Amino acid sequence: MIRALFAALILCAAPAAAEPLARQLFGAHATPSRQAPAAIGSYAKGCGAGLVALPETGPTWQAMRLSRNRNWGQPELVQFLQDLSGVARQIGWKGLYIGDMSQPRGGPMTGGHASHQIGLDADIWMLPPDRLNLSRKQRENISSVSVRTNDQTRVTRNWTRQHHALLKAAASDRRVDRIFVAAAVKIAMCNAATRADKAWLQKIRPLYGHNTHFHVRLKCPAGSSGCIPQTPTVAELSKNGSGCDETLNWWVTTYLEELRNPPKRAKRKGPVPRNAKTYLLSDLPSQCKNVLASR
Repeated sequence: MIRALFAALILCAAPAAAEPLARQLFGAHATPSRQAPAAIGSYAKGCGAGLVALPETGPTWQAMRLSRNRNWGQPELVQFLQDLSGVARQIGWKGLYIGDMSQPRGGPMTGGHASHQIGLDADIWMLPPDRLNLSRKQRENISSVSVRTNDQTRVTRNWTRQHHALLKAAASDRRVDRIFVAAAVKIAMCNAATRADKAWLQKIRPLYGHNTHFHVRLKCPAGSSGCIPQTPTVAELSKNGSGCDETLNWWVTTYLEELRNPPKRAKRKGPVPRNAKTYLLSDLPSQCKNVLASR
């Protein structure tokens, strides 16, 4: 209630020339909107109506970093995470540690993450749980583990067959659009898979910053007409594309070299494009105003 009142005061007090940042408005809400569930906009530019909370603790999962209040998502995401945590139990883990999902009303976050805005993204820790009865304080202090080397080309001993099995199960789920991992993980999974069993690997995408968790992104739910789906990749459009050849060649030879020796960028002309940190409410889909206004 206090956060919602704060958001309302921001809107009322700020003149048009000083429109508040969208991340401030959405970050001020501690509860979801009282609306039917709907994913609105794109994964990195939108909001979520009627989001529901993943229970903080379940038989096969625990939500981490509870102080962030980011264990919210579309009902489809919450169900998927509960299902996948059951799969984790089947492969030999005690369950899953779930990191950031979305804020109660989605939208740009107060800190970190360009996406996670419409309730269809979730970070899952690479750390196999030792126990599922961690206190709130313990969940703030415990950290996940990195599964890649510092040069970003190889997995460490923290990477196991169970990790491979878990990611394969997630990627094979029809609800999943794609999964972001460290490039070393994609390379290791490509090398371990057989030629006849690689099609599911097209959903596994290398992305910098995913060495301690993997990021699952679900497809737009049925009925969410305002949800903007991802653009298919070349691998998706090909009959049996896995992305393995492209990943192995491009990541090792091109991207890592650019990280080590960044190319000089030409001076940008015109205004700097806005992003999740600088979006205003007017930059988001118009329905997001109703999401914020709902009580």
